[in-house]
Amino acid sequence: MSIVAPNRSRRGLLLSGAAALGVVAIILGISLTMYRAPPHEMAALSAIGITPIAPPKPVPTFSFVDEAGHTFRLADLKGRAVLLNLWATWCAPCREEMPSLDRLQAKLGGARLQVLAVSIDRQGVSVVRPFYRDLGLHSLGIDLDPSGRAPSVFGIEGLPATLLIDAQGREIGRKVGPLQWDSAAVTDTLQHVFLRSASNPQTSEERNSP
Repeated sequence: MSIVAPNRSRRGLLLSGAAALGVVAIILGISLTMYRAPPHEMAALSAIGITPIAPPKPVPTFSFVDEAGHTFRLADLKGRAVLLNLWATWCAPCREEMPSLDRLQAKLGGARLQVLAVSIDRQGVSVVRPFYRDLGLHSLGIDLDPSGRAPSVFGIEGLPATLLIDAQGREIGRKVGPLQWDSAAVTDTLQHVFLRSASNPQTSEERNSP
């Protein structure tokens, strides 16, 4: 009897351990499934020149300043999809791209999407406001990163750079270099892939354009 009891205990431990491993495997499988973007969505982003981020990753905590000098965070826009564009007035490709971002904000911006064009110019509003006026930009707000640290914080090595951030505050794709953001192919993809994440548009207050 004294010999059988340890065998039973060992068998019980083995069975319990196997069951626990099975539960862990199921949980891991569910987690991976939850964070894996459908292949057709990743392919759709790639087709318009955007590099998909899989699995989506939370964006770093970072603060920007608006035209009036008020500080805000990306987290303040949670509940809405955000197209975060980093640019500078001295960047020629940025100058080429900005009008299409302005038109995209006019076309799709609102409760579900915010096009956030953030200048990293150290001089701030004094150079950005004339830039907007020269290009006739009316729909984009003037938002600034006077520290110039945003590119390093977000892992960007060139300008312009655009991050697609879903309504849960996760980066799902990025584009380094200019893109015609208001083209039919891009806006269609944004609406069918990107904006689906903004399922609760009332959760964040819309920021007004200038």
